[in-house]
Amino acid sequence: MAVPNHPQQYINGAWREGGSSAVLENHNPFNQELIQRYQGASAQDLNDAVAAAKTAQKAWQRTTQREKSQKMLALAQVLEHRQADLYDILRAECGSVDLKCGAEFYGTLDHIRMAAHFPYQMDGKIIRSEMAQARNNYIIKKPKGVIGVIAPWNFPFLLAMRSVAPAVATGNAVVLRPSTTTPASAFFIAELFDEAGFPPGVVNVISGLSTEIGDALVTHPDIALISFTGSTEVGRHIGELCGKHLKDVSLELGGNSSLCVLPDADLKQAAKAAIWGSYCHAGQICMAVNRVIVHQDVYAEFVDLAVQAALAVKVGDPADKAVFLGPLTTAQQVQQVEATIAQTIAAGATVALEGKTEGQLMYPWVLSDVSNDMLAAKCELFGPVCSILPASSEQEMLDMANATDYGLSSAVFSGDIYRGMQFAQNIETGMVFVNDQSINEEAHIIFGGEKDSGIGRFNGQWVVDKFTTEQRIGVQEEDRVYF
Repeated sequence: MAVPNHPQQYINGAWREGGSSAVLENHNPFNQELIQRYQGASAQDLNDAVAAAKTAQKAWQRTTQREKSQKMLALAQVLEHRQADLYDILRAECGSVDLKCGAEFYGTLDHIRMAAHFPYQMDGKIIRSEMAQARNNYIIKKPKGVIGVIAPWNFPFLLAMRSVAPAVATGNAVVLRPSTTTPASAFFIAELFDEAGFPPGVVNVISGLSTEIGDALVTHPDIALISFTGSTEVGRHIGELCGKHLKDVSLELGGNSSLCVLPDADLKQAAKAAIWGSYCHAGQICMAVNRVIVHQDVYAEFVDLAVQAALAVKVGDPADKAVFLGPLTTAQQVQQVEATIAQTIAAGATVALEGKTEGQLMYPWVLSDVSNDMLAAKCELFGPVCSILPASSEQEMLDMANATDYGLSSAVFSGDIYRGMQFAQNIETGMVFVNDQSINEEAHIIFGGEKDSGIGRFNGQWVVDKFTTEQRIGVQEEDRVYF
């Protein structure tokens, strides 16, 4: 299995042992095998990584657009050659089934190839002054400097590279800190940049305890922007620290996606979408379908169809390419999901399909007669549970969809596309999908949420604008009369 076997910190183009006294371990969630044991990063490692990034960035931003673009294309080529290695790592450390491995691999390739265009999107403007004496104002786009990227454990490769690739392509340097639950994916990122020939220090990867390098990374004075993907609770803390230190921040946080089924919808297709969106990567996705809100006129039929679709889902070893539902990534997550299910049933939900637990494998659950005030509908569940809520009218469906603090992604099914679009426009989320489930991401299309789901936007020109700053240079073309 192609899990990195070198020292587990990558700083200034070299691998080295972490300086912390803490020994960290990485385990396979399916069979509990030990994947890695390594020394965590220390505060000194963090300082060294930032210093290396700061030095490297000054030279990197001065390279030509062509050189930056060619390096990104070389990175894509290296990743293509190491596809099997990535799949091995994702299966081993986060229980990814083949479908999810493919989503991370192909999605990241798209992000890298898109980022190869970003050096040519560092455009500016010339604006004539309103002053009587001649002056032109040149607005130029520049890199931020050093960007700190904090990646999550659920999609550890894609959601790290979604920030790392555009940050580097726009002339920044990066210090990447992965979740200690899934560090091998980040170390693999370092290998890819190294193999593609990027200058030392442009990308640095350190993994360590939050108590040693967490807040220190966020508040480091030489880091210009923090790009964080993770829970709303942690994101709020990071946002507070960035605000205190007047530091720019991009936060992609939690979600509580609804999938609304209007009475004219294709129920079979909607049920399949609801199950797919609820169980993809065992529900451990911020955009996962968390609530299926169904009009009462078709509610009973829909529940039956959802149960049928759930029963067709294959559960088991992620190494089996036919498996759709693999293990949850941590034992703690299993316990949390089981507790949420129990509390929701105690509150009055009906068990339409009862799942079971084997180690960290959780079999599909379908809960009906769920209401918005039940725990499974209120929280970001992150487990293979399809919660189905009845509604008496389309207005009630819309009110229920919006009755959440989150606003990342949602979906609506209707037999009339225009009707679906009209409904979608009134859902308070950053993204809505008509006649599809809520998990969708493309490198060239805007991605981001509203409310407690985050601040900022990823992908395309939106991420170029986020990872750069604009400077005004006013040029006086004639002598100005001061007195």
